[in-house]
Amino acid sequence: MEIRDLKSLARFSPERMAKIPIFDSPHLLYDLYALLPGQAQKVHAHLGSDKVYYVLEGEVVVRVGEEEALLAPGMAALAPAGQPHGVRNESASPALLLVVMAPRP
Repeated sequence: MEIRDLKSLARFSPERMAKIPIFDSPHLLYDLYALLPGQAQKVHAHLGSDKVYYVLEGEVVVRVGEEEALLAPGMAALAPAGQPHGVRNESASPALLLVVMAPRP
């Protein structure tokens, strides 16, 4: 059994959003995204994979397709396969997200 302590793995980088691998299997990716204020993940798409953003700490703006929403801790957003998506931290505080993508691209 593989077990990870997400809080101990979290790290922030002043240069860019940190993408921290938690689990990587042939079937899915399970990552932490750590965003300082002003940091973002560029809008992009995955043709054959769905992605879920789940906010652990802070607030972020998530874009899926042409829609945007502000997510707070405990909220999640689904980016279906093929839909442009991205996330940005417009707040004054760091944000930590759990991100799952399946199937693995």
